[in-house]
Amino acid sequence: MITGKRLLVTGASGAIGSEVSRALAVDNEVWGLARFSDPEAKERLRAAGVRPVVADLTALGPADVPGGLPDVDHVLHFAVDMFPEPDFERAYRHNVEPVGLLLSHYRHVESFLCCSSTAVYEADPRPRRETDPLGDYMRSAIPTYSISKIAAESVARTCATLFGVPTTIARLNVPYSDTTGLPLIHLRSILAGQPVVVHPGSANVYAPIHVDDMVRTLPALLAAADIPPTIVNWGGDEPVGVEEWAGHLGELVGRPAVLHETEAATAGMCPDVERLRALVGGPICTVGWRDGFRRMAAAATAATGADGA
Repeated sequence: MITGKRLLVTGASGAIGSEVSRALAVDNEVWGLARFSDPEAKERLRAAGVRPVVADLTALGPADVPGGLPDVDHVLHFAVDMFPEPDFERAYRHNVEPVGLLLSHYRHVESFLCCSSTAVYEADPRPRRETDPLGDYMRSAIPTYSISKIAAESVARTCATLFGVPTTIARLNVPYSDTTGLPLIHLRSILAGQPVVVHPGSANVYAPIHVDDMVRTLPALLAAADIPPTIVNWGGDEPVGVEEWAGHLGELVGRPAVLHETEAATAGMCPDVERLRALVGGPICTVGWRDGFRRMAAAATAATGADGA
């Protein structure tokens, strides 16, 4: 595990950034950067030992942050803006430019982690390797997402080389925990008696990774940082289709999982995780997807008062 380090986590008020921040704050000095439009999110992080940094990454500079940006050993860049409108100007301002601004400011850190996405790949039912073709995979659901993530990776590669910052670009697949993730969205649909949407004619396979294992693999990702950046898929060991995991979630909560096929749904995207497995030095996950989903279902049913199986 990472211990005794000074870390900046961007997107700290987001679903994944907040959980990573809290986990790392147990043994490190962690600053969580976000706009914090929700004051309660800031206080929850503070209560967990995270030091909030209120800043807008679309206009980032030392003068824009009260007290300046903290001096840290590592930067973990999770901040992302996902919106359905085809507003590329906003996408570049929120998802692309901050990467360069951060790398320019943090030229002397030990490592920089740029959290990207497997949404950068060209759609294909086969597991995607890091060297496979890129494409506009998310166009139907979020028109700007794939393109802005590809652009962000390009900026990260250029700036890491230009400023001499060891960097890892981690292409995250489907992260989840008791309180967030695509599987939880599906679980909530099942509990509400609503269908789980799937893409027709697709295996709809992903490689979900629990936040616990994201935190566990962070030391390997940071240690792999290099110039030019190391690119690695960030997913779990067990590929699983939405149809299978929806059925399993339905069994866990004693509700039928009804599937609805629609072209509007995003087809599955399964990464090849051999490179990550080599960096970790063995299995990636300590939380298998069935155990993780069982935990998630127990938490969800406890919160809603629904009867579980």
